[in-house]
Amino acid sequence: MVLRLSKLFLRTLREDPADAEVASHRLLVRAGYIRRAAPGIYTWLPLGLSVLRKVEQVIREEMAAIGAQEVHFPALLPKEPYEATNRWTEYGEGIFRLKDRKGGDYLLAPTHEEMFTLLVKDLYSSYKDLPLSIYQIQNKYRDEARPRAGLLRGREFIMKDSYSFDVDDAGLDASYNAHRAAYLKIFERLGLEVIPVAATAGAMGGSRSEEFLHPTEIGEDTFVRSAGGYAANVEAVTTVVPAEIDFTDAPAAEIKDTPNTPTIETLVTAANELVPRSESDGGAWTAADTLKNVVLAVTLPTGERQIVVIGVPGDRGIDLKRVEANIGAYLPVAGEITVEAAGDEDLAKNPLIVRGYLGPGMSLASPLLGLEAASKLLYLVDPRVVSGTSWVTGANMAGKHVFGLVAGRDFGWDGIIECTEVRAGDEAPDGSGPLETARGIEMGHIFQLGRKYAEALELKVLDQNGKQVVVTMGSYGVGVTRAVAALAESNHDAKGLVWPRSVAPSDVHVVAVGRGEEIFAAAEQLALELEAAGLEVIYDDRPKVSPGVKFGDAELIGVPTILAVGKGLVDGVVEIKDRRSGEAENVAVDKAVDFVVNAVRSA
Repeated sequence: MVLRLSKLFLRTLREDPADAEVASHRLLVRAGYIRRAAPGIYTWLPLGLSVLRKVEQVIREEMAAIGAQEVHFPALLPKEPYEATNRWTEYGEGIFRLKDRKGGDYLLAPTHEEMFTLLVKDLYSSYKDLPLSIYQIQNKYRDEARPRAGLLRGREFIMKDSYSFDVDDAGLDASYNAHRAAYLKIFERLGLEVIPVAATAGAMGGSRSEEFLHPTEIGEDTFVRSAGGYAANVEAVTTVVPAEIDFTDAPAAEIKDTPNTPTIETLVTAANELVPRSESDGGAWTAADTLKNVVLAVTLPTGERQIVVIGVPGDRGIDLKRVEANIGAYLPVAGEITVEAAGDEDLAKNPLIVRGYLGPGMSLASPLLGLEAASKLLYLVDPRVVSGTSWVTGANMAGKHVFGLVAGRDFGWDGIIECTEVRAGDEAPDGSGPLETARGIEMGHIFQLGRKYAEALELKVLDQNGKQVVVTMGSYGVGVTRAVAALAESNHDAKGLVWPRSVAPSDVHVVAVGRGEEIFAAAEQLALELEAAGLEVIYDDRPKVSPGVKFGDAELIGVPTILAVGKGLVDGVVEIKDRRSGEAENVAVDKAVDFVVNAVRSA
């Protein structure tokens, strides 16, 4: 059916919406694809649904190609399955919880691992039933504290989530690799550049994990890559650890009075004045010679707030996202946590912490330091703090620092954590060269979940020997609504959207430009012939709209080909314009349909 603008449920806007921060948000609203219903929640209009359904169709076709079958779960789910896996608690404030009239607890699903697991448990019991991959395309809900960037960070969004079920780890590897290949095909067909990067599993759990990031300056994820092929989310980057140093002949540490030196900068200045070093001893003191002890407040899924201290080289900043991704191994509960710098209220509850002069010593006693200050706090260190390294650091006494404090001799730690900012120029952990940093939008994420959910929900099958074994699982997600936003973000110009043909709401946008009946009759005929040729057509048949507005709307809406019927009709030609290149060509009326059809088929 030809979509006629005179009847289409559409209103374009000349001004940007006030709350729009990024191009995709501005243009999808202005061009009439979506409308805001509430913060982070959007209504899809006919043009938007057309693009969305085409993205979904590409996903469905590639899922079918690897043998995955589609199911559909409710979005409103009971509490009990999520209690069994402890995620009712682990999600903290990140999910929408509600009660029914009888007092029963429910949630709006942020993800469906539990439901997929229970469905397979209900129906399958033998190794002969496996391997199995099933998926759905469904609405998800997260109680984002700060929804932003339109569809890129919303409270309601559509995801494709699929799950694989295998008897053993070899089967899981095969399922994982099949999904990985399918994802690369999906994004290639959509015309969306992605880079697979190593990632952490986070609250999902499991072992191997990769993200598919679309490089863009507005991306919320930072990732790194090397010329040699290494790529990882910064949260998953591992530090090249220096070799341990023999400290047998290291001089004894010494405390110095260092008043008014609560910062690394003031400490370095004081160190060069109090204990100047010759070039043979390493040259002037720098921030890299200092050990900065950062006090962080960790909020657990239970709501409990815990203080943690992390020791890092003074020339390195803390990356809170990396801390959040890696600190779980040292905390008493699993689940999503938040980390922030400890505030005045946190420090007031720990009065022995000497602000600006905090030192290590939480695990290994040293007569040098005022260790009572933080003896009960969890103390972690950056991987660069290896045995035998010597540091200038706080003495846990006001106005005092200690020089030559040797790791492993004078102080210890409760654990090692990847926590500092990753810099351009840092060495890739696989030796493939220096790293460069970039920003990206997460378009997909795949996990080898292993047996976490199957064990919690007792998903077992009989193996070839008649013995019950726990099924091993994989989880694979694609952000469907996010893909629409990312495509809009990477396919626009100053005039509006420029959709790839694979997802455009139509193949051609026919515009009747002028007032004569013959122009509208010719445009109508061309629209019908294009439709008969198998193309999707938008036809701007509005009789009392100026040519400028019509062309402006056509460029804003962003269909790949614009066919204008106007004053050239007297000479037997119409103008056909490529929206992406801007190139326009006059084509004979009787050749116009073939011209457009060839352009569509050759794309």
